[in-house]
Amino acid sequence: MTLITRTVETPIGELALVASEAGLRAVHWPGREPEGGAVPGASAVLDAAAAQLREYFAGERTDFDLPLDLVGTDFQVDAWRALAEIPYGATVSYAEQASRLGRPAAVRAVGAANGRNPLPIVLPCHRVVGSDGSLTGFGGGLGVKRALLDHETGALALFEPAG
Repeated sequence: MTLITRTVETPIGELALVASEAGLRAVHWPGREPEGGAVPGASAVLDAAAAQLREYFAGERTDFDLPLDLVGTDFQVDAWRALAEIPYGATVSYAEQASRLGRPAAVRAVGAANGRNPLPIVLPCHRVVGSDGSLTGFGGGLGVKRALLDHETGALALFEPAG
């Protein structure tokens, strides 16, 4: 299977996007090389992902509508898909995410799955926090996690009526 890659400039740095014929496979943080075998090229999926990321950072998009090519265990894929259900600008705890999956005792497994989320921002693992509301592990670093959460709560103000 051929993997195609391209980069997109964002306020948090240049992100590398990777897609297969089936859909978006990965979003890599600045400085991280795309998986082996990914070659630069044109892809409608990558064009759509880049456009939707620009819209997200412009405060014009609150969720993503892209075909995804998730590669992981069944549990990981379920945990990653559950991330898309967390509303824009909101946070949930790892325990709440585990409960939503019907596996309330799987808090650590949810944390481990989120740590391997191949599509940060698109599948918003930055919206998952510790039970006490604290920011915990994030592949892009806690500063980026805070920036993404601040972006979302600031962007929400754009959609609320004044008054």
